[in-house]
Amino acid sequence: MKHKLTTAGIFLLLCLVNIQSLLAQDSTRTITLKEAINLSVTNSHLLKNNKAKINEATAVIKEASERRLPDVTVSGSYLYLPVSPNIHLKSDTSRKGIGGLKVSQAMYGIFNAALPLYTGGKIKYGIESAKYLEEAAKLDAADNKEAVILNTINAYSNLFKSMKAVTLVKENLEQSNQRVKDFTNLEKNGLVPRNDLLKVALQSSNIALTLLDAESNNKIASVNMALMLGLKEQTVLIADSFSLQQTYSIKTIEEYEQLALMARNDINALALRKKSAELGIKSAKTDYYPSLALTAGYIAANLPAFLTITNAITVGVGVKYSLSSLWKTKSKIEQADARVQQITASQEMLNDNIRLQINQAYQGYLLSRKKIEVYQKAIEQATENYRITKNKYDNSLATTTDLLDADVAQLQTKLNVSNAIADAVVAYNTLLQTAGILNN
Repeated sequence: MKHKLTTAGIFLLLCLVNIQSLLAQDSTRTITLKEAINLSVTNSHLLKNNKAKINEATAVIKEASERRLPDVTVSGSYLYLPVSPNIHLKSDTSRKGIGGLKVSQAMYGIFNAALPLYTGGKIKYGIESAKYLEEAAKLDAADNKEAVILNTINAYSNLFKSMKAVTLVKENLEQSNQRVKDFTNLEKNGLVPRNDLLKVALQSSNIALTLLDAESNNKIASVNMALMLGLKEQTVLIADSFSLQQTYSIKTIEEYEQLALMARNDINALALRKKSAELGIKSAKTDYYPSLALTAGYIAANLPAFLTITNAITVGVGVKYSLSSLWKTKSKIEQADARVQQITASQEMLNDNIRLQINQAYQGYLLSRKKIEVYQKAIEQATENYRITKNKYDNSLATTTDLLDADVAQLQTKLNVSNAIADAVVAYNTLLQTAGILNN
């Protein structure tokens, strides 16, 4: 009976250990490029920050609109007078006993309301300016969204390249290890010198070190991708190679430049900020004009044993004008005008930079396509070179060094092709981003 219980306990313990080991293992997930983009946009801290900025800009519009509402103030005080004041009523000199009054405290309350009727357009311009800035904040968010998408594509490309490197180096290491075994047998039979065996073994060791570097790079690329997508860093991500196997049709440089001038969010955001700055000039000029408001109020006061005021209701129109605006407003207008000039200069610089960026991105994409063609031909050449060198080596017409060099060249060309394919995807999307149409 005790033996049975002990066996059951050991079995249960082993089950628990296996469950814990399974839970501790990193989860593996194959992800497409489209899924990666959607996750990065959803979980981007930058875009969440942009959303908060948009909410702030919306609140500024609300604040500007609320300036049209009445200003209402209520105040009241209780005053204690430690020394009785001298009170003389000029209009009632015949009243007897007035000098005997002692006032030691006073209470009063005031209610005021003012509805702006005319402010020279300051409120109107403030609302319009805030609306322009809100739209500019939304365009900034859209521009950052494109940047997030491009960063995701770049990270996905790096993940794919690191995965491909691991796969190719592993295959090459298997071939190299097999070559070591073959040379070991040949060396035992005296068919190859020991020096050749050492060369083959050394190359195998170098490839093993290259594999360690490739696996480390793949792990870092996976962690970077997981954090970017809002996943746990332990998640092992596998890039879907089909996501990068796409064909693209491109327009001319002139067409991309025209698209950029119309579609780039940063250009449109800058144009809105210029409109807001132009309204700032008009708003500054409103200081030259008086402000007009409809006013209403209520006053109540009580001086015990002397004076009581109730139902003192006032209604009227108030006019306010600052004479100092005649000599202070000019500098405000000059500041606002300077801001408009700065934005205009920024627009011109941005237009030049966009043309340069599009040319760079366009040439970068063309170069990436040409690299793929060259590297694909290089694979055929490297494969054929290795075959010929292997035949020569088998016939003692080539050295072991020649054979190993041909093998390394074959591996490098395969890596170059996979990297070029991934780089072409990044280059094409970079071109779309510079033209402002990546998010489309």
